[in-house]
Amino acid sequence: MTRFRGDRWRPPAPRFPAPPHNGERTLPPLRFLKLPGTGPEHVTVDKQGRLLAGLADGWIVRIDPADGHVEQLVNTGGRPLGIEVAPDGALIVCDAERGLLRVESTHVQVLADVPFASCPAIDSGGTIYFSQSSRRYGLDHYVGDLLEHSGTGRVLRWRDGQLDVIADGLQFANGLLLLPGGAALAVAETAGYRITRIPLDGGRPEPLIDALPGFPDNLTLDDEGLIWIGMASTRDSTLDLLLPRPPWLRAALWSLPDRLRPGPKDIAWALAVDQTGTVVHDLHAWGTGYHEVTAACQYSGKLYLASIAEPHLAVANLMTT
Repeated sequence: MTRFRGDRWRPPAPRFPAPPHNGERTLPPLRFLKLPGTGPEHVTVDKQGRLLAGLADGWIVRIDPADGHVEQLVNTGGRPLGIEVAPDGALIVCDAERGLLRVESTHVQVLADVPFASCPAIDSGGTIYFSQSSRRYGLDHYVGDLLEHSGTGRVLRWRDGQLDVIADGLQFANGLLLLPGGAALAVAETAGYRITRIPLDGGRPEPLIDALPGFPDNLTLDDEGLIWIGMASTRDSTLDLLLPRPPWLRAALWSLPDRLRPGPKDIAWALAVDQTGTVVHDLHAWGTGYHEVTAACQYSGKLYLASIAEPHLAVANLMTT
């Protein structure tokens, strides 16, 4: 296992409170789309309105949201995370084990062998941007990166076989999308409790929204230009307490068994913000039987939730809100 090194950081006070256990439920009732495996970390919609997700066993699946029918499309041989549909219909996949992939039918091509590739975004010309969550830890030990707060996440660009670094020093770079107009990217810094805007003209990255009360994960864009954020969990009070303190305290926590470390809370939660970072929707519910929401995708009046910990996708009807 990677030798622990910790950087001190004082987490900002949350800009608004996390959903309380005894508070009002704002997430509509959920129904579930059963999958032939676990851990749909991301969910996106293809041009025919079908859902796409990658599972822990390597399979990319396509789901008909009307009847829940599931097709197993291809196995990447790794661990697919973020998926986007390219202009030519191919799938661009970030695989935590194999890197940046291009998938056409059953053919899997490695475009860039980058460890812990997390989420892609594609412009109209086919240029691919993607996040690398950590250069020190893999997916199986991602909590180590959250505890260290060492900022080794990056956003990279793949174009015509050339790989370039667009932004570095990010705190667990995660969800990524190209903002309307194509002049900037938005990336979720999960360990920094923020969404960061990265200008593509070489300008300085700046927060789109920061001081979130939880861990932002994948990002999706709806037809109205709202950015939907899968919120994997509320903040952990132990982690926030230890981050400003001597790193050896976090190293001791990291040495404990998994069950004794901080973990995701039992909440299903998604936020939507506009292009200025203003929160438009805060949809949450405790104890629903669905938790650790790593992606939220709004399409045709419904909100589809994905979770790296669950064996299904969840669906909420937004027309009732």
